[in-house]
Amino acid sequence: MFPDVIAGSDGMLLQLAVGGETLAGIKASNEDAISQQLPSDKHLLVHKGACFCVADGVSSAEAGLEASHYAVKYFAEEYLNTPDSWSVPYSAGQLIATINSALYKQSHQFSNNEKGFLTTFDALVVKSRTAYWFHIGDGRIYLWRQGLLRQLTQDHTTVLSESRQFLGRALGMDQSVLWDQDAISIENGDRFLLCTDGLYDFVEESELFAALSSERSAEQVSADLCQLALCKGSDDNVSALIVDILSLPSESLDDYSERLTRLPFLPVLVPGMKVDGYLIERELFSSSRSHLYLVRDTETELCWVLKTPSVNFCEDHAYIERFIREEWIGLRIQHPHVVQVHRQKRARTFLYYLLEYIEGETLEQWFAKASKPIKPSKAIALVRQIADAVLALHRQGAVHQDLKPGNIMVRHDDQLILVDFGSVYVAGLAEIYSPLAQDSALGTASYSDPHYLLGHNSGEQGDVYALATICYELFTGELPYGPKVEECQSMRDYQKLRYKPSYLHNPVIPLWFDKALELGVSLDLSQRYASVPLLMKDLQNPNPLFLQQQVVAKHKTNRLLFWQMMSGFWFATLLLVIWLFLIRSN
Repeated sequence: MFPDVIAGSDGMLLQLAVGGETLAGIKASNEDAISQQLPSDKHLLVHKGACFCVADGVSSAEAGLEASHYAVKYFAEEYLNTPDSWSVPYSAGQLIATINSALYKQSHQFSNNEKGFLTTFDALVVKSRTAYWFHIGDGRIYLWRQGLLRQLTQDHTTVLSESRQFLGRALGMDQSVLWDQDAISIENGDRFLLCTDGLYDFVEESELFAALSSERSAEQVSADLCQLALCKGSDDNVSALIVDILSLPSESLDDYSERLTRLPFLPVLVPGMKVDGYLIERELFSSSRSHLYLVRDTETELCWVLKTPSVNFCEDHAYIERFIREEWIGLRIQHPHVVQVHRQKRARTFLYYLLEYIEGETLEQWFAKASKPIKPSKAIALVRQIADAVLALHRQGAVHQDLKPGNIMVRHDDQLILVDFGSVYVAGLAEIYSPLAQDSALGTASYSDPHYLLGHNSGEQGDVYALATICYELFTGELPYGPKVEECQSMRDYQKLRYKPSYLHNPVIPLWFDKALELGVSLDLSQRYASVPLLMKDLQNPNPLFLQQQVVAKHKTNRLLFWQMMSGFWFATLLLVIWLFLIRSN
């Protein structure tokens, strides 16, 4: 049960109360799930609002419980991490698509398809003077207002007969998902109810109306409704989540998101300038695409890196969208080997975002100065840190796509930090496997997967290729296909390249280790490792199959040497016989 929670204490802010309950009922387990996020932070409450979720796992799919709990937890936690510049419908849409992709992928990891991660899903987001709802499946959202009860959603079910009906839509059911959504202006005194079919199938609408009309708290009403459903014979899990609108902000923020998406680009900055309370200390990096500055917060005296888009792209909507998404991705990833994006408390007047400041140099700079060859123990320790960082992205359904030494910082304590989310795409979004149209790929020729550079996104396998390439370079000082890889323009050009065994550059490298590198950078995706953990396993532990191949190769080499020696012996003998024959003939 949720305790009765109230958000917003300032009279100028939105004030809400929420109470909820979810019960297993007569069932052994509860496949329903409810969640809510009422931010205590004023900035978040004003600019993102509060969100509430209810989900009902599809019991016939075997993994309905896991699906429902994942969906509400992910949406409630990640909604507040979406950029301020995204509208509520856009933010929710990105999250719903990401959740659906993750559940669908989970379902299809089981080859016999006996376990499906399917769930219905309903979400309510209240921001400023507007409520936004999102609906998939047969959960329901009701609005009680001034003595009238209204059902906002329509069930996604197909009725075959009085006793037979089936669910038409659910999260995880297909690769893509369709949902209903709408927005309504809210009023003081509004009361919303989010519930599952275990409740509304057994509680009459008149009883819903009576309960929602009472002056009892949201917590009390949600508990009463769930108990009423059970008393009336509900044979399913029962859930109710109630949101009360206590008071609205004094001014409307309806146009806020629209204004944020039109934030102006910053000009080139110089030391001494100030932006929203951040003092420019110095420029760290500049290119035709973006600028990085070291800045100091004049309130806290903390230093950050301020990243701004280049004015060259002020009319490029796809670029602006990618830039805004960088911040969202960074806010989602919390890992010691991934640069941290700072969630700002103050409103922005320009388009930029803040990252932690890392003192050190890039791995590219470090490697150029390092004594060669690097000790194997040191090299593999570096590779292990990079792999951990990449895995942190993959666990969030993200693919880096531009993994290279120049995007990895080496701190003074030898800890590696993965930076730059400019090329990252997130699984579940439409462009993950068909990137936005662009003149050229955003990756780097020496390290990026050729499939990606040629416009065919290979997902996690693309990061496997880059990681194996970096590992090869750390151990040998060379690239696995040599410098000509940068001249390739087509797959035919790449196919002309030949992998050069790493032990030819560094004789201490064992054959089994080289075989793992070779498969990691294979141009044939069916031969390349499917994931980073598989590559790292074979780089750190000799694969028995590779050892067997080494023995067979050695055996074949020994047999060939034997027959070559025998052939030489018989040839020499033949020459001796001919020579003796000629002497005797003379």
